[in-house]
This record gives sequence, structure tokens and C-alpha cells, in this order.
Amino acid sequence: MKENEMNKIFNLIMIFILTTFLQSKELEIGSQIPLFEVKMDQVNGNPISLKDAMGKKGLIVIFSCNTCPWVLAWEDRYNLIYKKYKDKGIDMVAINSNQGTRNSGDSMSDMIKHAKKAKYEFSYTLDEKSKLATAFGATKTPHVYLFDSNGKLVYKGAIDDNSRNPKKVEDNYLMDALDSMVEGKKISQVSTKAIGCTIKYVDN
Repeated sequence: MKENEMNKIFNLIMIFILTTFLQSKELEIGSQIPLFEVKMDQVNGNPISLKDAMGKKGLIVIFSCNTCPWVLAWEDRYNLIYKKYKDKGIDMVAINSNQGTRNSGDSMSDMIKHAKKAKYEFSYTLDEKSKLATAFGATKTPHVYLFDSNGKLVYKGAIDDNSRNPKKVEDNYLMDALDSMVEGKKISQVSTKAIGCTIKYVDN
């Protein structure tokens, strides 16, 4: 193989690696909400953006889906958290970014059925071509991001430390962060590891 051809192949490999790295780089604490005004279809039929969803004191963004066992284990707590903090000025939106499984459990019709069954009261939206998940650098379902009233990221990661049994939770990461934010206190743990299913970015 000629040297020029080897250089071309090497350059292509480096471009691929760099592109993959950039796509997977997660939003850092202190960052502003990306794609703030991008409209997404939601299960109630009314398009909504994160700007529209923002509460007076903040916004919880959860990358979620319909079929992941971790989502199914945690989603009762979605409702609990939404109800507890809605009246405190913090809203919530769940985002389905599973572009690769739109034909196998994560279509809009599937989302509508799931939201009804799970009794979601918050916004549940479809992220077309995983644009928002890519901008956030989200990798899991569920993957939580908490923003303050200025749209600044103040917490990211998991909901708590026990998906399977809420009675055995020892660290309520998200609610602790929410309480601190509402009370104007410093959040002690701003980042934890998100545990769940991999977001399906590409069609299989």
C-alpha cells in the first residue's frame, strides 16, 4: 500500500474517532441548556421546546423510553418527583431519543400508550433523530439533567441509588439536588453515574 493511501486511511480513522468523541461528550455542570428552542412532538399532540417546558425555578430533563427495565423500575418516581416539585416552580420533561427503535417499541403511538399506562402528568416528547440526546451527550435511559431558573446545569446522573426498591434508597441524588436548589443552598453532589439502557441513536 502506498504511503499516500495509508495517510488517507489514517486521516479517515482519526476523523471518525474525533467525531465519535465530540458526539459523546457529555454536557458539563454549569453549561446552558442546549437546543433550548427546538420543538419536539409530545404525546398530547402539542409540540413543545425545553424553553416552553421551563418552570419558574428550574427544569428536570429525563432521557427515557418505553421498554428499558431501569426506566420501568424508576418511572413511578418520575411521577412522585414531578408532583412534589411542580408547585415549587420546577417542571419536568421526559425525552425519548431512541431513534433506532422507533419501529420496535419507541414510536410516538407506543409513547402515547406508555404515558397513559404509567399515568404521566408531565411532558413526554420524541427527540427526532436523537438531536437533543446528542447535544446533551446523554447515553442512558434514564439519564437525568437538572437546570436552574437561568438554564444552567446544576445536577446530572441518576435519580437515586436503588432502581429496584425505593424503600431501600439511601441516597436520593435528584431530590437532594432539588431541595438544595429550591432552598438556595449549594448542591453537595452535582454529578453521579447514570445507570440504565443505552440510548439507541442509530437505526438497526
